[in-house]
Amino acid sequence: MSLQLEIDALNALTHKLLHLGLDGTPIYADSFSALNAEVYRQSELLFPRSGDTPEEEASLCIALLRGYGATIYDYGDKEQKKQSVLDRSWTVLEQLSTSLLKCKLLVDCYSEVLEEDLAKEAYLIISSWDKQSLSDEWKEVIGKLMSLEDCLCKNHDLE
Repeated sequence: MSLQLEIDALNALTHKLLHLGLDGTPIYADSFSALNAEVYRQSELLFPRSGDTPEEEASLCIALLRGYGATIYDYGDKEQKKQSVLDRSWTVLEQLSTSLLKCKLLVDCYSEVLEEDLAKEAYLIISSWDKQSLSDEWKEVIGKLMSLEDCLCKNHDLE
């Protein structure tokens, strides 16, 4: 199986895990546990891999950050692995052109480290888009960034 197909599979499983039960269906402990285990297993399998292009590496970093972030499993090294993926992300961000992919990686990195420069760069990319013809994928990235910022503002107000 190609790396991109494995990345897509991890993304699909992570999305399923993060949206489990949101449609009103009950969440069963055994299926929740199995889905968590599979997301973690696939993240572990992909962790040592690297993309052949900056774009493939960025896609891999996004999938790993989301996968490790979504699963409840941690065998003592998940934070180190996430930091390693962040380090890889800093390298690949410099190689990416202004694009949806770069914006996604900026937002996912921002969600991990909350460095304002990442959000600012993401907003610069977003401001260059034609707002009338945004795809659902673009809207999802904007929504995630705005949601993160809303949460930060609310947490700041509570302090």
